[in-house]
Formats: sequence, C-alpha cells, structure tokens
Amino acid sequence: MSTLLGGSDKTSAPAKEVKPLKIPAFSDIAKAANDLLNKDFYHTQAANLEVKTKAPNGVNFTVKGKTPHEGDLTGSLEAKKQDKANGTYFSQSQQPRLKATQTGYFVTKFCDPYSDHPTVVSLCYLPEYLTLAVPRWKETYEPSAIQVLIQQHYFPLGITGTLTWNTANSIDSKLELENTIAKDVKVEALHQFKPNAGTSTLKANTFLTPHPFHCRAFFDLLNGPKATFDTVAGQNGFLVGGEIGYDVQKAAITKYSLALGYQAPEYSATAAVTNGMSLYTASYYHKVNEQVQVGTKASFDNKAGGPIGLELASKYQLDPLSFAKVKVDNKGMAAVAYNTKVKEGFTLGLGASFDTQKINEGGHKIGANFAFEG
Repeated sequence: MSTLLGGSDKTSAPAKEVKPLKIPAFSDIAKAANDLLNKDFYHTQAANLEVKTKAPNGVNFTVKGKTPHEGDLTGSLEAKKQDKANGTYFSQSQQPRLKATQTGYFVTKFCDPYSDHPTVVSLCYLPEYLTLAVPRWKETYEPSAIQVLIQQHYFPLGITGTLTWNTANSIDSKLELENTIAKDVKVEALHQFKPNAGTSTLKANTFLTPHPFHCRAFFDLLNGPKATFDTVAGQNGFLVGGEIGYDVQKAAITKYSLALGYQAPEYSATAAVTNGMSLYTASYYHKVNEQVQVGTKASFDNKAGGPIGLELASKYQLDPLSFAKVKVDNKGMAAVAYNTKVKEGFTLGLGASFDTQKINEGGHKIGANFAFEG
C-alpha cells in the first residue's frame, strides 16, 4: 500500500544530516577556551549561592548571593517570563511529515525549538497564525502541497521579559523579541534605573544570525549616544570577525578589533587584536576525549609592555555527575576546582587558588558555590 506522500511502504533509514557549526558572536569566537580557563573556578568568591525556581504560571525566579573575600555581600533577584504561546517555525532541517486521519491532515512533527517533544497540530482546525500562512488551505490539497506551504512561512515565537533587582538598588529590565520580527533576527531593549542616584540608562541591541553570518549592533541611547557594531563570517570552519565602536556626540571611533579563528567539533583556535589594536591574544581549545579537555591562552599588551601572559587549563570528567579542573599561569598562580551534582536539584562547587611563588605566605584563596534548582 502506497503512502499519501507517494512511494512504497518500504522506507530506508535517512542519511544522518551533518549540521554546519553555529557561527559564534564576535565576543564568543574564543568561547571554548575562555570558558575552560575562567568558568567553574570558585576561589574568586568566598561563597556563592544560586537558587532557581519556576512558578506555576511559567515565571522563572533566580536568587543570587555572593560573599567576596573583601567587602560586603552582594545579591540579586531575577524574574524571567518567556511567552512561547505564539507558535514556532520550521528550519530547512525541521521538515514536517504529514499523514491522513479520519479528521484530516495532521503535522506529526511540528518542531518547537524550546521543547524536546513535537507538537501535533491539526490542519483542519488551523490556529490563527497558521491560517495566515496557508490562507487558501482546503482538504483537497495534497499533503506535499500543504507541506510546501508550511515550510515557506515563518511563525512568530513571542517575547521574553526579565526584571532584576540587586543589592546596589539597581532595577534592570530587559525585553527580548527573538525570531518574531523576522527569522534569524533578535532585538532587545534594556533599561536600568538607580533610584538612589535618580539616573537611568537605555540600550537597544539587534542580532542578525543568517548562516553563515553573526552580526550584532549595540546602542547606548542616553550616553553619547554610542554604538558598537560587530560581525563574524564563517565558512568550512574558518571564522573572521571585526568590531568597531562609535561615539555620536564626539563623532569619533572609540574602539576597533579584529579576530580570526577556526572551529571544529573537537578543537578550535583563535587569534585576536583588540583594545584599539593594542592587545594581542591567541587561544587554543581541544576536547581530547569524552573525559579530558585542555585549553591555553597567550596575551600581550602592547601599551603596558611586560612579558607575554600565558594560561593553561584542563578539565577532567570524573563521572557523569562530577568533574575537576586545574589552571596555572606564567605568574605562578594555580587554581583547582571540583564540581559535583550531589542530588537532583543541588550542585556543589569547591575551589582554591595558590601563589606557588609564595606558598608559605598568605594570600591563598578558597571558595564554595551552592546551586539549587527546583
């Protein structure tokens, strides 16, 4: 018996699709190496607490508290709401498959990028946003024709709102619209208000990510105004990116940077010149196997002079729930860290740093991180 889409009942397993690597933002060209060198080292704070919860109405709350080695405790409360009710969209790799039932045609794989489960949508009872995409739909349409109509249209995803209040009495609000105005387009507005000082800042950002590009624009509307633009283009793993900043009031370029890189699933390498072409950096990241990762970074500040800075870090996955990290640099500073998921919803991190050139003196630091999620 042939299927509605044509052909016989015998189907062969589809060839595995090789997806191109995502083009990173300019600030993330060396993200793999930077994360390995900087993230999950807990000695920078004496203690760090993070609690995440989700309310029944879908609002995500995050409470953070930090106790520094010197100074006062700081903290923040964040509320985030994501509206996913407006629909979704298909990418070229998310082709819907149609079948006939007693009630009509159904999309059996209507992919929601925010969910691990497909959403079943009846084409006999189209929601409003889908009706706009298929304005002349009839039951007499062939499934293949309906499939083409659906794939050629984009469905908006909604908005995300975030409100944060911290111990510095600063109120930050953020509104994001991703893939709402157009596919591969994200815009966001950020406002910060400090009641004690009576000051405000207003920023607007735009992100364009059509493959193989990643372009961003940042606007500080009340200060200057100032604008920063950066873009990255990639092909076959090779990356090239640039950044430029401009102050409208001064009518002057404030910064400019350039970066080159290569990324593969297991390794990446980058070279960048930033801070007005005065800071030179090169980094390398390698995922040796499922347990071991290594990374290194070299930097030289042409203005400050001095020796070349060198950092080396490694991460070892002890088991599916635990990992350990170690980092050393050319100044003799060494740091170690351990992270483990104690139980569902509770993760513990411990860290320490040592000045190996002054091992018998003070100045060594230890820290702990407690993360709860419910």
